[in-house]
Amino acid sequence: MTAPVSTSDSKTFVNYNLRYVWLITVTAALGGLLFGYDWVVIGGAKPFFERYFRLTDPSQVGWANSCALIGCLVGAIVAGVLSDRFGRKPLLHCAALLFAATSIGNALAPNFGIFIFWRMLGGTAIGLASNLSPMYIAEIAPASMRGRLVSINQLTIVVGILLAQFINWLIARDVPKDATDEFIMNSWYGQYGWRWMFAMTSVPAIIFFISMFFVPESPRWLAKNGRSKNAREILAKIGGTSYANAALKDIEETLKNDTKKVDFRELFKPDLRKPLAIGIILAVFQQWCGINVIFNYAEEIFRAANYDISDVMKNIAWTGSVNMAFTFVALGVVDKIGRRPLMLFGAGGLALIYLILGGCYMHKVQGLPMLILVLSAIGCYAMSLAPVTWVVISEIFPNRIRGAAMAVAVTALWSACFLLTYTFPILNRKLGPAHTFWIYAAICLVGFTYIFYRLPETKGKTLEQIEKEQIEKQL
Repeated sequence: MTAPVSTSDSKTFVNYNLRYVWLITVTAALGGLLFGYDWVVIGGAKPFFERYFRLTDPSQVGWANSCALIGCLVGAIVAGVLSDRFGRKPLLHCAALLFAATSIGNALAPNFGIFIFWRMLGGTAIGLASNLSPMYIAEIAPASMRGRLVSINQLTIVVGILLAQFINWLIARDVPKDATDEFIMNSWYGQYGWRWMFAMTSVPAIIFFISMFFVPESPRWLAKNGRSKNAREILAKIGGTSYANAALKDIEETLKNDTKKVDFRELFKPDLRKPLAIGIILAVFQQWCGINVIFNYAEEIFRAANYDISDVMKNIAWTGSVNMAFTFVALGVVDKIGRRPLMLFGAGGLALIYLILGGCYMHKVQGLPMLILVLSAIGCYAMSLAPVTWVVISEIFPNRIRGAAMAVAVTALWSACFLLTYTFPILNRKLGPAHTFWIYAAICLVGFTYIFYRLPETKGKTLEQIEKEQIEKQL
């Protein structure tokens, strides 16, 4: 593929080694697949392990669904510090091992306490992968392709979600429609079926671990740590010698004042406050837009629309299919339309859908119309906020502190996700689904306003160009 590439000095055409670029991208994005699978598998397992562990209190149910987010926070925090110190590649290897170990741990959990332990440790793997995979891809990717390559990570997240939903449906599809809690608890589904849902994560985790041996370290991390020769070799494999020299020149220019040691206090200096605020607010908004309650509490949402457990599983599989289809749409347009228009579309579209969805719950609309609205919300999110948020927060921070800044933004994301996931059962019980979704609609309107006034467009620009423009605006 020949594509224009801009540097600080000129615009030239580069013949990229697409096979190599895609190998790196797809391998790193396996972290996203595991993230997606592990994140959503609990939704399908929920009707069964709740009966097995005899969970009746809403706070217990909320804790079972949200406890992994504690691990996500830990993983996101340590990812920033450790990846800046040891590199992106070793931490991705660690994430793969954690995914494999925790999948088996959850599958074999004899009681609720041990189940929670393994869920929290699995959350650590999710925190590592959610931080490192998009950042690593962004640091490897040529500017003209960065949007869709980073969005590949979101695509694999969606594939992981769909895979989890499909496996959950296959395992649970024959549950009798009139099955009682006692029947489920004592059946194969309640004793062993849900364990297989978790155990399947170990297969892609092992593939991810092995595959990471065949990809390089981030050239920007190498340059930052005085290994310019190694960085140049990797960049040359991507786009040839001229591309490597030009790219490395720009990278080193942005690292002139780098002290090697990352100080988190530097993130709050005047020249970094704006990109940090954008990264944090967008990360929080991606969660508080409310879409994850559909994935994590699909059973309650569809049950409220009068679907039985078998149909619930089928509908959950439909949500995964729509999620994947519209993620492909995002891949095709993110580097053409840009980040900002897609984010505005997502925020505005979700606000409208939630307003209608709340009205349907208020007037007790059931069946197909509710399914269509839920699928519309997922489609809107999948082609906008889901992939583009990760693109923006992976490219908006300066090279010298990207790992630390990503850690702060992703930590904010998982903190917001924890609050969302933990509070939904409580809000749903006290306010009802109608008012709950109206709250999410109001949040989406606030997000739309912020994006309209504060988010700059970054499509087609190198990471170094984005950094220089931010510095110039501060002067």
